Amino acid sequence: MRAPRKSIATAAAMLLICCWAALPGRAQNGAAPRMPNGTRDLSGIWQRPYVPDMTKNGRGQKGEPELPFTPAGLADWSGYDAANGDYTGSCFPFGLMRSVNSPYPLQIVQTDKYVVLLFETNTWFHIVPIDGRDHPKEPEPTWFGNSIGKWNGDTLAVDTVGFNGYTRLDTVGHPHSDALHMIQTFRRLDADHVEYTVTIDDPKMYTKPWKNERSFVPLKGELMEYSCEENNRSLWEGRIKAWVPPWIKKP
Repeated sequence: MRAPRKSIATAAAMLLICCWAALPGRAQNGAAPRMPNGTRDLSGIWQRPYVPDMTKNGRGQKGEPELPFTPAGLADWSGYDAANGDYTGSCFPFGLMRSVNSPYPLQIVQTDKYVVLLFETNTWFHIVPIDGRDHPKEPEPTWFGNSIGKWNGDTLAVDTVGFNGYTRLDTVGHPHSDALHMIQTFRRLDADHVEYTVTIDDPKMYTKPWKNERSFVPLKGELMEYSCEENNRSLWEGRIKAWVPPWIKKP
């Protein structure tokens, strides 16, 4: 007796699906994929919530409603005006936290020794060693800081210090200093979600650490080229002022 054509087509389709799902590196049943060494694989192109204000809740992110400012932090925050010389308008680096908060996607590339963050925003990158090394005793202050990563079970904790203190945490301008100690965690829950948290610890600006949480989802497609020089008409046309670095004495 011949099988009905519909049954044959269905069986063939199921066989193709099973073979595709069994390909090397393919997560089974939507589970989080793993590297050959057993750690969860964070690799992929991820769309993240745009977080212009880390105190607000939004789709896919949970903010800290009231920040615990020190007197110096409150004075800095109260006196901030983005139109009066925000550094990003002059195409200086956003800094690590503000880059994570940007609306454009992030690609994560993972090996046994490194996790690399490739930001579409201004085509910046940040390398996180995960080979067991410590921070340098006296890290050179930089815009993105010095990061090291460590696996705690299935969660990657990224510890970053050594900031130059010139950047802001988010678009609205919440401040940080060169004493910022930032701890980010990445946990791939399944094939389509990365759970992310960041803890801001800056004793010059805040009386205690505070936290922000969000969720990443996959992006179909590739990162695009981004150049600040093509996007700063507000600076050219005078709507914002050029940023004056702290090391330049103002008249």
